Amino acid sequence: MPIKYDKLIAMMEERGLTSYKVKKENIISQGALTAIKQGKSVTIDTIAKLCKALNCQPGDILEYEEETT
Repeated sequence: MPIKYDKLIAMMEERGLTSYKVKKENIISQGALTAIKQGKSVTIDTIAKLCKALNCQPGDILEYEEETT
């Protein structure tokens, strides 16, 4: 997948947004969190919820990396 979540994962760690806190505060679903950790696609709604929780913009947490074939 050409969208990378490395910046998101780093920001979550930096700001103390743990998997436990995400679940407890019902920020995003467990399935969405798992998809992010596995590098799979998630919805724009999921990205919006994470941006709200982290007080950031999508470009702060996502990175496009062109796939080579």
